[in-house]
Amino acid sequence: MNRFSDSLRLARKDYFKLRKHRDLPAWAMWAVTFDYSLRFGVIIVAVMALAGRKGADSSFWFEQAAPILGTALIVGSTLHLVFSAIERWAPQRFIDWSNGRPGVSVSLFFALTSMVCIYAGLNLAHQLFSGFSGIEHAPWQSQRGWLSMVGGTIVFSIVWALVAWDEWHEEQLKRQAQDAQMRLLQAQIEPHYLFNTLANVRSLIDCDTKAASELLDAFTDHLRASLEQMRADTVTLDQELALVGHYLKLMQLRMGDRLRYRIEADPAVRSLPVPPLLLQPLVENAVHHGLERSVEPGTITLRAAVVDGRLCLSVEDDGLGLGAPAQRRGRGVATQNIRERLAARWGQSASLRIEPNHPRGVVATLELPCP
Repeated sequence: MNRFSDSLRLARKDYFKLRKHRDLPAWAMWAVTFDYSLRFGVIIVAVMALAGRKGADSSFWFEQAAPILGTALIVGSTLHLVFSAIERWAPQRFIDWSNGRPGVSVSLFFALTSMVCIYAGLNLAHQLFSGFSGIEHAPWQSQRGWLSMVGGTIVFSIVWALVAWDEWHEEQLKRQAQDAQMRLLQAQIEPHYLFNTLANVRSLIDCDTKAASELLDAFTDHLRASLEQMRADTVTLDQELALVGHYLKLMQLRMGDRLRYRIEADPAVRSLPVPPLLLQPLVENAVHHGLERSVEPGTITLRAAVVDGRLCLSVEDDGLGLGAPAQRRGRGVATQNIRERLAARWGQSASLRIEPNHPRGVVATLELPCP
């Protein structure tokens, strides 16, 4: 029951926006269409009954109320089908324009499209209900001309523009708050990443000066390449994978043959935008908690692909696994930070799962909405 009511609530909230992809069942959008249509039809019927045009007797309800309610459903269905077709066939650039800042052109698009749909729905309803004896008294027949349609369109445009402007302004305020939260969370992960890498350099200074020097040189190159990305709102997946590749090369200098890695990414996904430093903490966990304490050589595998319309990123290792006793147990800052960043940007549409990677190791999987 909760799932049913939640679907209807989300459908109402998102009903007047055009979306290429919705995480809602089709029946929920249709239910909202029928709800709004019937409400509008009931208002018309109530106005007619109060005005006493035919008297609220049984003939009124049969001859006029029933056809008007049916007409409201047909008009609503016409609007639903046309706008669904626009969502499916229009380019994403047009969808973004329609959901952007409300203006005269956007208001006219929705108003004129709605006017054509209403006119088509009225004509269809008139043909279907022409056999009802009282239908000629209905106040919204298509035969009454375009003047009433134009007047209704003007009223609809004004009301839609006011509502859309208020929603757009509210969305802008929410987006600004989310951006501030994202920057704060990203600022938390940057020192965590830098301190971990510097600790690796420090660990080699006393025991292997030459290796420490090489590691420091590699770290300098890596830092130069990564500083710009750290402050960006988004980077390409190719840039994120390159940054992780730099880090793994640094770890290879420290661990030698005990660390191997490979990156498997479809060429088509490398240009997709992702938040910066999203994979880095997961790779660090794989190194420090999975492979560093293992006496056997290990492999870290990064995979990136689009699966069922979602971008799937995984970090797999064949190290000690989740059940291994920890000499130094982390506080989960990195993974918690990732989850908070995902929630701030995408809500429940993105997720991070950390599971055993049988027979050994751990797999961390990120699922993100595909742009």
